[in-house]
Amino acid sequence: MTTIPGAADWRAANRANWDERVPIHTSGPFYDLPAFVAGKDTLRDFEVAEVGDVQGRTLLHLQCHIGLDTLSWSRRGATVTGLDFSPAAVKVAGDLAARIGAATARFVTADVYDAVQALDGQRFDIVYTGFGALCWLPDIAGWARTAAALVAEGGFLYLAEYHPVADLLADDGTIEQDYFHRAPIVVDAPGTYADAAAPMAATVTVEWRHGVGDVVSALTAAGLRLEFLHEHDHGHFRLPAGQRVPQVYSLRAAEAG
Repeated sequence: MTTIPGAADWRAANRANWDERVPIHTSGPFYDLPAFVAGKDTLRDFEVAEVGDVQGRTLLHLQCHIGLDTLSWSRRGATVTGLDFSPAAVKVAGDLAARIGAATARFVTADVYDAVQALDGQRFDIVYTGFGALCWLPDIAGWARTAAALVAEGGFLYLAEYHPVADLLADDGTIEQDYFHRAPIVVDAPGTYADAAAPMAATVTVEWRHGVGDVVSALTAAGLRLEFLHEHDHGHFRLPAGQRVPQVYSLRAAEAG
């Protein structure tokens, strides 16, 4: 039986897994790096509309993986910084920045909880967190405090994330899990969402489920002011006609001043 890694081990287990994902993600069709280098944008239309014009603004992408979303913001005129705990991912992101000529983009290797120190206290007009990030963090309140500390005066945090309700769904659209489960979720499986059949050695990961209320409450407790919370019904699941659930949500929370 798979055992839950100890407090000092969950991060190492997840980092080893993500380090192994990098060559799988860079070589396969899911991320399609040749198309990205040729100009493909990886941002969703609603993200671009909700964040607004980024020309000339500083943007920090927390948990940026190999940097495609980060560099998509760079192409739209932002001065971007990407941060990720995987050295392998950060190396790829930096190489991609050089290939597409994103001269002002930089990438930093650090755990998200150490971001303030790793970035020497720099603050940003926009702190961005994209899809599939929060489930890897055990302490959502600590994440919110970190994010709030990185938002510059007059700036905001923007989050686009998979809705926790979608995590409960089986392939046929029925609910098979508990929305309020907050204990660590240990998974032992090879492959990734980009290639389920890919062989891997570091197969154990630890995740956590955070409700929408948990996230909003953590951000407001950290001193940010919620500007909007939107739920979207488009995502990976195709439910029977007439049945809809939120599959994605997005929010913006401003520096309170």
